[in-house]
Amino acid sequence: MKHLEKKIKRLFTAVILLTISSITPIFAQNDAKQVYYGSDSINRQFDPMDSVEVSLLTCSPHEEVYSLYGHSALRWHSGDLDLVFNWGMFSFSKPYFVLRFVFGLTDYELAGYPFDRFWPYYKQWGSSITEQVLNLTNDEKRKLQQALSDNLKPENRVYRYNYFYNNCSTKPRDIVEQSIDGQVIYNEREDYEPSFREMMRECTRNHLWSKWGNDMLLGLKADLKTNRSEQEFLPMNLMQDFARAQIYKDGQYRPLVKAQRMIVPPGVQQIEPDFILTPTEVAVILLLISVVIALYEWKRKKICKWWDVLLMTVQGLLGIVLTVMIFSQHPTTSLNLNLLLFNPLPLLFIPAIIKGKRHTWRRLQLAMLLLFAIGGIFQSYAEGIWIVALCLLIRIKK
Repeated sequence: MKHLEKKIKRLFTAVILLTISSITPIFAQNDAKQVYYGSDSINRQFDPMDSVEVSLLTCSPHEEVYSLYGHSALRWHSGDLDLVFNWGMFSFSKPYFVLRFVFGLTDYELAGYPFDRFWPYYKQWGSSITEQVLNLTNDEKRKLQQALSDNLKPENRVYRYNYFYNNCSTKPRDIVEQSIDGQVIYNEREDYEPSFREMMRECTRNHLWSKWGNDMLLGLKADLKTNRSEQEFLPMNLMQDFARAQIYKDGQYRPLVKAQRMIVPPGVQQIEPDFILTPTEVAVILLLISVVIALYEWKRKKICKWWDVLLMTVQGLLGIVLTVMIFSQHPTTSLNLNLLLFNPLPLLFIPAIIKGKRHTWRRLQLAMLLLFAIGGIFQSYAEGIWIVALCLLIRIKK
């Protein structure tokens, strides 16, 4: 009996799911088999999917910039077969990666590989991995298996990444929902309507310059309240929503998650130091220098035009970056009120400042500062930026 069962298990493992190549597993088709037990040849049905566990894996953040927000993946586990399906594969070595990312033109891809190649990476960084075993029927597992197989095809596995709307967290959520025979009913969290900016600030609270960069690039739309689906761009939010979700069909409910366990406990994480000065400290230094220069100008009755040139150069170069972001595919960067103050116009007036012709620029700078202050009612600005605005205000006194 045991010998027969071992043979059946080996046959099942070899036939039903996949052959693993160096990177991508390929699923094989499988149907219910007839297995005979004992000499009386009692006919019993054995469905290979009975032994399959499908899980959502949620990895807590670690200190690499691209991992400050956590990560999600799917796990397919059956006996010796243990695979991870990861939609977060990318390469910094691809041409113009950073530029493409800024413009929202980054391509990520799905890869499937052994689980033993997945979890050690997060363990070494001190990240935890939480596993939520999904409460799927065998038919739903088959649908998911087919969907994963289709997504792994060379023509399908590469997708256009969007940080908020199409990422490593939304991809597994969507493929699970599409495979369920019924409707996933989520238990909406009361009084939880954070903006994209608020959620990102929470993730980057220990990395002030990353937070500052996000706040400069994100526009007005990032300050709007989000719904439950939008909040699930963060893996931790998706994990919480899955834990409370139900599957509804024909008047019956069943939990989406039947078991939750921590398979990699949190370790010790070393926080990578940012630049020695915080954004606020840099802004205060600029302000103090401007105050000292203003006092010097008042006492000596002369203008330090080169300090103006330096501030206008920084203001204009930053404005070029923000102007470029208008054309990005990221939907939350197109309407950015930082442009009211940080735009390319100061670069055009530098020659006039060098020649001592300040009148037109002073009026324009004052108008931009006024509009920028009004814009602050609607958009949350980056840390220290109001201090920088005060620094620029001081320079239009003459």
